[in-house]
Amino acid sequence: MGKLGKYILGLDAGNTVIKAVLFDLDGRQVAMHALDGQSSTPAPGFVERDIPELCANAGQAIRGCIGKAGIAADQIVGIGCAGHGNGLYLLDRAGDPMLGIQSLDTRAADLAAELGNNGADFHALCLQKPWPAQTPTLLAWIKRHRPETYEKIGTVLLCKDVITYHLTGERVSDLSDMSGCGLLRMPGGTYDEALLRLYGLGDARQMLPRLIDPIEVAGTVTEKAAAATGLAAGTPVIGGYFDVVSSALGSGVVNAGDASIIAGTWSINQVFSNAAVRDEHVFMVSAFASDRFINIEASATSAANLEWYVRALVERGAHHDDPFGLCNDRVAEVSPQPDDPFFHPFLYGSGQSAQSRAGFYGLAGWHGEGHLLRALFEGVMFEHRRHIETLRDAGVAFDRAVLSGGGARSPHWPQMFADGLGVPISVAEARETGALGAAIGAALATGHVGSYEEAIQRMTRAKANHTPQQRMSAHYDRRYAMYLDLGDRMQGFWQGLTT
Repeated sequence: MGKLGKYILGLDAGNTVIKAVLFDLDGRQVAMHALDGQSSTPAPGFVERDIPELCANAGQAIRGCIGKAGIAADQIVGIGCAGHGNGLYLLDRAGDPMLGIQSLDTRAADLAAELGNNGADFHALCLQKPWPAQTPTLLAWIKRHRPETYEKIGTVLLCKDVITYHLTGERVSDLSDMSGCGLLRMPGGTYDEALLRLYGLGDARQMLPRLIDPIEVAGTVTEKAAAATGLAAGTPVIGGYFDVVSSALGSGVVNAGDASIIAGTWSINQVFSNAAVRDEHVFMVSAFASDRFINIEASATSAANLEWYVRALVERGAHHDDPFGLCNDRVAEVSPQPDDPFFHPFLYGSGQSAQSRAGFYGLAGWHGEGHLLRALFEGVMFEHRRHIETLRDAGVAFDRAVLSGGGARSPHWPQMFADGLGVPISVAEARETGALGAAIGAALATGHVGSYEEAIQRMTRAKANHTPQQRMSAHYDRRYAMYLDLGDRMQGFWQGLTT
């Protein structure tokens, strides 16, 4: 006999993995199934994915999750999807997939710099400036360099919107994703012709999808999607979220002044507010309701560096059953010293420059793998700190934060963040905070909770708390200043690599 009760399905589509996670109405994880996707690099700086594979993987993940849970599909009362922001996912006019570009792509770096000459004009309209993997900047690059592709575009979507389309047949996107990618006039959250003209996209308005609230029902599961996924036809699917918003919600963050730090593919550092912060130094502002904003400082400089290390250096020959556990064990073997090596986590560029490169510095013969990995962990934390200092300089204050993402699962990173940032850090109980945040939205949309605050109280919990250690905070303060100085000195070298 199957389990009784009602359940919410949360989907989380990252740059690599698609996860389907089933939750009960108290936010407890019931089952999860995940599939790795394949990225391709057809040219330097290009990072693409196959849209049909993404949809097929989503279908397999959903079917696998339902099977593991041992429930009937009609016990799922709502579905929410979160996905990585920015990048570019294109459908033609018939709704067939054309091209998927991920948010690690840097092909539009030169165009972003060119558009950035009018950065103040952009910021005045959308509260961010052009950057290489930003959706409209990539679309402008397609228009300039692939005009034959541009002419065939029917709809511009974000990653999670492709899955919503696959499930419902509806071409929609939500307020949080579209504001996070610089395609909305802010803080009003509307499409804007003047903004499109700034990108050189004055003819692109008809390509933009129907804009809805994250907790608005986008559509219901079609018969075709039900056959492909194992879902029940007619199940409501909400607009969903920009994954950084969803992860914040799933970690228990929702009120003004609450802070969320996500150590995942990207370094995400965000603070909630009731009004959008206007400061040209802040990377972006995303809205997920008319009076709910997240002020975000971010770059592709976080735990993706550890993933690269594992894939390139640890998993060779598949010698380790638990490669990430091995890395954490190596970190535990060394004690921090003043002359430890440094690491710049710039495998995919930095927030300061797309030309920035990663590197280890200050190595000596007595250093081993544990020192290299500790430097990597520390460098990632330092880049989060750089972003947080930008938020603080803009007047966005907070006195504690919740850490989520893959980095939160390390036995070392949460305490390192507390010591290096100088604030208490808590870790959410939920491992899959992005999927849980999407499920929270679906619970709201279907009336199973009455407000975001009620949902957070009922469906999220903290697992651990870490307070700063004064001795280690002083250690990191000194090394952070050295880290910044080293980065400044390397700028000319990095620039020379690409000229």
